Amino acid sequence: MSMKREAMSVRSAALFKSTLLAAGAMALAHGGAAFAADAIKTNPDKDAYFGNLHIHTGYSFDAYTNGTLTTPKDAYRWAQGEPIAGGGGGGDMKIEVPLDWYAVSDHAEYLGVFKKMEDPASSVSKLPLAARVTSKDRKVAFEAFSEVLTQMSAGHSDPALSDPKVSTSIWKEVVATADAYYKPGKFTTFPAFEWSSNPNEQNLHRVVVFGNSKDVPSVPFSSLDSEHPEELWKWMDGARADGATLIAIAHNANASDGLMFTETGSDGKALDAAYSETRMRNEKLYEISQIKGSSDTHPDLSPNDEFADFEIWDYKLGTSADRPTHRAGSYVRDALIRGLALEKAGQGNPFKYGLIGDSDTHNAAATIEEDNYTGKFAIENVAAHRLNGFPGLPPENQKQLREFGSGGVAAVWAESNTREAIYAALARKETFATSGPRMKVRLFGGYGFAPDAMKTQDWVAAAYKAGVPMGGNLAAAPDGKAPVFLIAAMKEANGANLDRVQMIKGWVSADGKTHEKIFDVALSDGRKADAAGKVPPVGNTVDAAKATYTNDIGATEFSIVWSDPEFDAAQPAMYYVRVLAIPTPRWSTYDAAVLGISPRDDLPVSIQERAWSSPIWYGAAG
Repeated sequence: MSMKREAMSVRSAALFKSTLLAAGAMALAHGGAAFAADAIKTNPDKDAYFGNLHIHTGYSFDAYTNGTLTTPKDAYRWAQGEPIAGGGGGGDMKIEVPLDWYAVSDHAEYLGVFKKMEDPASSVSKLPLAARVTSKDRKVAFEAFSEVLTQMSAGHSDPALSDPKVSTSIWKEVVATADAYYKPGKFTTFPAFEWSSNPNEQNLHRVVVFGNSKDVPSVPFSSLDSEHPEELWKWMDGARADGATLIAIAHNANASDGLMFTETGSDGKALDAAYSETRMRNEKLYEISQIKGSSDTHPDLSPNDEFADFEIWDYKLGTSADRPTHRAGSYVRDALIRGLALEKAGQGNPFKYGLIGDSDTHNAAATIEEDNYTGKFAIENVAAHRLNGFPGLPPENQKQLREFGSGGVAAVWAESNTREAIYAALARKETFATSGPRMKVRLFGGYGFAPDAMKTQDWVAAAYKAGVPMGGNLAAAPDGKAPVFLIAAMKEANGANLDRVQMIKGWVSADGKTHEKIFDVALSDGRKADAAGKVPPVGNTVDAAKATYTNDIGATEFSIVWSDPEFDAAQPAMYYVRVLAIPTPRWSTYDAAVLGISPRDDLPVSIQERAWSSPIWYGAAG
């Protein structure tokens, strides 16, 4: 047992590590194309399935030149619980609790080309650049990568690296690998890629996921084809017309410097209803948490949110350490609320997103477990490098790596662990995000729910019949009646207890102004808000030196029936749930314990992991 694993041995919930996760696909022992359809577990009330869509391997050119040697096959093996070589001078990587589904989404730009330079049989191995890219001297390889990246940022591509024959062959391999590892009912995979537009180091990336391999285009669309998202959506519409099933997920926008959620298109014109419809037809989901931080909100945007300062990674995208200057346009809560105002003004809602968490690992392994963190790149697969810096890396870049989070998880409520069911859940936005733990969240909204609606065994079936789940739209309020929300939250089986459940509301008043408010709808340990609405902290059991905590505080689950006490039927609104866990050690604290040193004083010792539901909208079209 590793020192890090020993440090976790005091988790009071470890004795029932697999209890909550035993249900669903992971309990099935069969898979592959021959798996009988009637043997796949299905549940009309839906189960929670956890996975990641934003996964890079050595087939991404930036990953390869940072020492990553893993392949898509390695990624799918890791997600199912197999150990894989992590590289970078570190040991093997292995997830503690396997995932239900996974999608490798390497960068479309020069997809797999750098990795194929290792193969003497490949034409790209003969290119002059190949010797530098594959050099054992990482400085030489990184300089080669930087030159290519500089060309791309200037809008230029190297034709030798974009040979259609090579691109078609590699993409075909990527799709075939996803198909080969798909085990219906047990483990689901999807063909995917990332479109990586990066104008002026402003991150506009999107992950594009295919529901299946039927009629997948011969090559993915890259930012070398166009750096404008409108062109990506046009390509997606064309692929859909040709029979493909696909959806895009907008990248965590904290590094977009305000560009992700602007109110003008790439042409500088104000958004209109047609733009909004096109955007939402193609990208229904947003990545609220990943290795490069979280982007629910920022303290500058939500000064009254005491939990807004969570894993904020405050940099632009690139090799420099430039800081963004625009908060608005970079965080999703503000965008969700502004979308209501745009729709009220007749421009449609271009920001009507469901929420997921994800990884953005560049080493095949999602690294979503704080006590099992192996970094984003292979060079971080050593605790001393993650915590104290990789030799030769500039101090400003070392600081960026230390401020990475452990990544998030995407969760869906689906009838089965199959491509069809999981993709359908993604498309209808019945999704929730976590910052890493496998906690579960349910949210329904309606007008006819009684105060005891959640006390019956069939409450979920009744909620689907009488209301709408997360990602849905509430009909107009009958006679101004306030909607009622059913909220369920459950801790991760082997994880931390829960601190509280909050309802986050955003709305537009009659004068067109936007507003937000946070309601504490459930608190653990019998706590109550004071006259000013202030809630005492749940406490903190973290032992920093040992990197341990206990579940002596907090709750294991919550069930809440809540109605908005300030509801105004004339005001468009959106509601989403945020669930906070009790404080637990951050990955950097676990690393410090393993190394036998004190936690760094420039990083949080503990964090409160969390989950976010997709919103339910009121007064919105559709």
